[in-house]
Parts: sequence; structure tokens; C-alpha cells
Amino acid sequence: MKPLFLNPPTFEDFDGGAGARYQASREVTSFWYPTWLCYPAGMIEGSRVVDAPVQRLDLAGCLAIAKDYDVVVMYTSTPTLSIDTTTARAIKAQKPGTVIVFTGPHVTIQPEETLRFTAGAVDIVCRGEFDYAIVELCEGLEWERIQGISFMRDGKALHTEDRPILTDLDALPFVSQVYKRDLPIPEYIIPHFKSPYVAIYTSRGCPAKCTFCLWPQTYSGQRMRTRSPQNVYEEVKWIKENLPHVKDISFDDDTFSADRKHARAVAELIKPLNVSWVINARANCDFETLKIMRDAGLHHVIVGFESGNEQILKNIKKGVSKEQAIQFVKDCKKLGITIHGAFIMGLPGETRETIKETIEYAKRLDLESIQVSLASPYPGTEFWEQCKREGWIASENYIDDTGHQMCVINYPHLSNQEIFDAVERFYSKFYFRPKYIARSIGKMIVDAEVRRKLLKEGKQYFEYMKKRKTAQPAK
Repeated sequence: MKPLFLNPPTFEDFDGGAGARYQASREVTSFWYPTWLCYPAGMIEGSRVVDAPVQRLDLAGCLAIAKDYDVVVMYTSTPTLSIDTTTARAIKAQKPGTVIVFTGPHVTIQPEETLRFTAGAVDIVCRGEFDYAIVELCEGLEWERIQGISFMRDGKALHTEDRPILTDLDALPFVSQVYKRDLPIPEYIIPHFKSPYVAIYTSRGCPAKCTFCLWPQTYSGQRMRTRSPQNVYEEVKWIKENLPHVKDISFDDDTFSADRKHARAVAELIKPLNVSWVINARANCDFETLKIMRDAGLHHVIVGFESGNEQILKNIKKGVSKEQAIQFVKDCKKLGITIHGAFIMGLPGETRETIKETIEYAKRLDLESIQVSLASPYPGTEFWEQCKREGWIASENYIDDTGHQMCVINYPHLSNQEIFDAVERFYSKFYFRPKYIARSIGKMIVDAEVRRKLLKEGKQYFEYMKKRKTAQPAK
């Protein structure tokens, strides 16, 4: 059976595929790779990966491609389940014999609910890591013998035994090779990366206990499994030799620095390749590890600071204090490593005062760039359980009809409208500081490429905020 791996069409500039950790249209155009889909695609002859939002394909375009395949594997999410089901139904209507498979954290946690919601459109739901489940399906293995899947039989949901998590990550293909084969690499953009870039994983799982974080709690697990440093080196070497136009490599692990011994070993091996790279890190990584990585080409880190309030950090089990984070930022600045900071408005314990505190904290850290998101309680997370228990969820609509993130949290002391409005206020107070503006102008004066980039991103930001103002809080 020949499979199509499809990141389905949604909204313009919507980043929600198998690689995005939350699903929404962004303030500035950003696209992560559909990495999860590319692993099994690299193991099956005749497969193809299609990333509809990036390739600007509408439903009709996807249908034209899907008719030539026996299996269509789609990565779906809590915000996009309804939209993706519409795509699945259209594929089924066009060619009823197509086996349609849904994957991702949402269907992992709610397999039977998904099968009933998508009745007639989706044949199989994969629970957890689906790499080898899809391989076995395409090889013709009986469904009952494929671990980690759910399907309907005579009106009843059947669940095969759970598939053990993958431990031999070296056995998986290089996703970068699938990117080159199927995807338009120059179209993938993360504003704070050098472009073009590629993203690969050197590990799966994260040992941290953050209550809101989606993947470790629902999908990839909290046991960190790593590729051998030599295997990572071989893929980086392949990228350098076969994708010479790529300027940045993102090691997009949940937390690349969680296993510092592994991080150092990877850095030491790839150092002679002289490549530029970025990572996701926690703000407790030590100076020496940062220095070893910097000396090997690391120039930028993505860090989840989340909040500037110490109690909120404890509430979400962040495991990193403000004091540690402040020292981490100092270390990065000393080493010349830039930081993109992620913050979340509306976490448990949020008040009008803590919102102000977090904004002032971000200004004090004076990072290169920031991302401000709305707290989203995804099914399967401890945060979701807490919100259901306390009655804080005001709606099940995580995005509006144009793909913008909505605030579904409504606290007795803080409305979802106040939390929603705090995002724009946060951005304005951070980016419109005289210090930040002066620094940006200085960069634009000396570098024409940076000037074009910042002007383009500024235009996109104002257009985004104009659209966002029309959105209403979830009811």
C-alpha cells in the first residue's frame, strides 16, 4: 500500500502540523517542518509527504494528489480536528477505498471519541509514536496485529495493545533526506532563525514535568531517549553536503540540553563541520555546557520562561526559578548566544498583577525576541485535568474561524477577555521600548538583509494584530 503523509490544509499562514507545539496562525509567518510525518515516510517506498499550508495547497489540490495513494496519514490536533475531519471525508468521498489514518496527541488521548466523531471518514487512529505502525499497515499486516492503533469493528472500538516507545532512534531514517525529496525547504521560515533552515530531532521525550506541555504528557513521553552522537553527526554531515543552501539547523528536541552529557558529545562531534545551529533549552543549562555548544556553532536558543511570577512557575511545575533563568540569560549574553523567549498568559495563578510582573520581567531580561501565547489546556495534560476539575474552561474552540489562538480559560477573578488582551499589551510593551527600537534600527542601518527582514516582519505583525482585534473571546 502506497501512503501519502498529509499535513492538511487549514488557514493562511497556519502553523499546526506535525512539528508545531501549538496550533495557530502566527504573528509573523512561521512554519515548522512536519517532522513526525517524515520519519515513517522515509521508511516506505513510494511514499510522499505533502505540507498543504506551506505548499499553499487547498482542499482541491490535496484531493488531486490523494487519489493516487492507498493510505492517507494525517497529523491532527485538538484545535484542528473538525477541519481535518472535513478533509478526510472529502478524500473518502473521492476514493472510498482509501485507508485514512489520524495521528497526534489528541487522538492518542481520545482514540474512541475521535473514531466516533469522524465516523465514516477515519479508519484508524494511531496512539503515540506511529512510525512503525504505518510501516506495518502498508506492508499488509492485519490491523489486529498492529500495536498502538484503534479502529471500529461492528460498531465497537477495538484497541490493540500499546506499542512500546521507541528506544533505538538510530534505526530511523534521516528526515532531512525526506525534506529534500518532498518539501520546499526555502518556504520554511522561523523569524528568529537564519533562513533557510531544517529541523531534526536528536532525542524524543522530555523529563521535565511542566503541567501544560503537550508532547511529553500525551505523545512522546517523559523518558528521554537519544540518538547516538555519531548518528546525529552523520545526518548533520549529510545536510551540509547535500543541502548547501541551508544556513541553520534546528535541533528541535523538546529540550536538547536536558541530557547535558549527550548535548556536549553532539557538540564536540559536529564542531569540525562548522555549521550554525539552534536548540530548545531550559533556563537552567550551565555555563560550561553552553560554552561547549557555542564553540561548536550554537548561536541561538529557544527558552520557555512562561511567567515572571515565582508562584506561577511552581504551580505549573516548571522546575526552573526566576533566579536560575536570570543567570542563564546573563550566561548566554556573555557567550554571544541570542535568546527567543516563550511566555504564556493565563496559567494557573494568573492575575492582573502577575501579568504586569511578567511583562516587566521580560523587559528586564531584554531578549532578542519573544513569543507570547495563551494558556491552552490540551486533553491529556495535567493542566487540562486541573481546568476541567475547577471549571475554568469556557469553550472547546481553541482557534477562531481564521486560525487565531483563542483564550478558552476563564478564571473567576480574571476573564478570558483580559487574558486575550494581555498578549497584545505584552508585545507592545516589549517591542516598542526605546532600547529595543534603537537596537533594531542600528541593525537595519548596517545590514540591508536585516532591514528587509525586519520591515517585512513588522508589516506582518501589524496586519496580524489588526485581524486579531476582530476576534472575540471564547464563550
